[in-house]
Amino acid sequence: MEVVYCRCGGLDIHKDTIVACVQVTGEGGTKDIRKREFPAHLEGLEQLRWWLMASKVESVAMESTGVYWKPVWHVLEGRFPLLLANPTHMKNIPGRKTDQKDAEWIADLHAHGLLKPSFVPRAEIQELRDLTRMRVKLKEEYNRIHNRIHKVLEDANIKLDMVAKDILGVTGRLIIRALIEGQHSAEWLADKARGSLRGRREELRVVLRGHVTEHHRFLLRELMEEVETVERRIATLEMRLAEKMEPFSEQIKRLTTIPGIDLIASWALIAELGTDMTVFPDAHHAASWAGLVPGSFESAGKRKSSRTRKGNRWIRRVLCQSAWAVSHKKNCYLTACFHRHVARAGVKKAIVATAHQILIVAYHILRDGTSYREQGGDYFDRLNPEKTQRRLTERLHRMGFEVVLKPLSTPQSSPSEPGQESPPPRRRAGRPCKCAERGTDCKHRH
Repeated sequence: MEVVYCRCGGLDIHKDTIVACVQVTGEGGTKDIRKREFPAHLEGLEQLRWWLMASKVESVAMESTGVYWKPVWHVLEGRFPLLLANPTHMKNIPGRKTDQKDAEWIADLHAHGLLKPSFVPRAEIQELRDLTRMRVKLKEEYNRIHNRIHKVLEDANIKLDMVAKDILGVTGRLIIRALIEGQHSAEWLADKARGSLRGRREELRVVLRGHVTEHHRFLLRELMEEVETVERRIATLEMRLAEKMEPFSEQIKRLTTIPGIDLIASWALIAELGTDMTVFPDAHHAASWAGLVPGSFESAGKRKSSRTRKGNRWIRRVLCQSAWAVSHKKNCYLTACFHRHVARAGVKKAIVATAHQILIVAYHILRDGTSYREQGGDYFDRLNPEKTQRRLTERLHRMGFEVVLKPLSTPQSSPSEPGQESPPPRRRAGRPCKCAERGTDCKHRH
């Protein structure tokens, strides 16, 4: 087998120790194996760096082990070409599993170019990832506290959620504060209503009659303090994110033109994908990395499973939320994509498919520097109007109706007239271009 690196290193990384192996391949395929173990603290990592430099290695490969690979990467970055590999792609032969053997196996695979590199963004993007992921955790903590407050109110027979959409809205907080201070009168509590709930005070008087004890007031006091603390932390984090995202304001502005993508979602896309799309061969590789493509598991000519693979769960999460949001829009191309998949595969798979489409659009926007161009909810009908006409006619026939098709008497307006909408594009022969699927401006002739 062809040798790609004559001098390469392999690192088996653990929490406290790092086992390093340097493989030197000579003429005729002879191998010189050197192994050494280093502690995982900074002084030990510096010793590892000097040892690798003294061995004149050309490239270093390591496996992605939790977060323990990050300090090693930061110390070695800039000194050697580094490769981070997925541990599931480099399993050793069963029965020969030791730290020394693992490091040698990594070095041997890397020497022959058999390891696929994982995507490691540059330092500033890694910092943005930490901030956006921390915000997600804080929002999850906020939701947990919100649910615990709801549980305490239910235990006290306060059915505030039957009238108010959010028990921690302006009205809900005023009522909860009054309960903490010892107020029991439902009439007095209902007068705390603000906004649209002022007109529903009679309903509030009914649902606010409960049995609130000193134990309930203590729990509510502690939980409300936790809510306010988490809200302050989220506000501080969002201010930090807004400051760090300032250099990417142009990309964020273009991403927010995609239906379903708001400011927070665009932050997550920048933090997880970065802005350099050359790290992915094409848009579908980016979707595969995110875990938004069907899996491939086939044996003996039978396809046994098509479950999506494990990918970047953070970007998958935000894209699925955006897909849920866009599924309720009107006259939108992405909404039409959602409904096309719902009919065949159901809602959950349609959400994943729509998230996949949103990622494809975002990839081309970041790569080409373009903006989203809406194709309309009837895009697929306009692709093949004869097929759409035949399908709808047959459906009405099955319902027992006789259908007579007659063209509209109103003449089509000329696309050159100002203030007039252009007619739908004629379907050209052959396969249609991919511009509409990417959501970018079409540069092809139709």
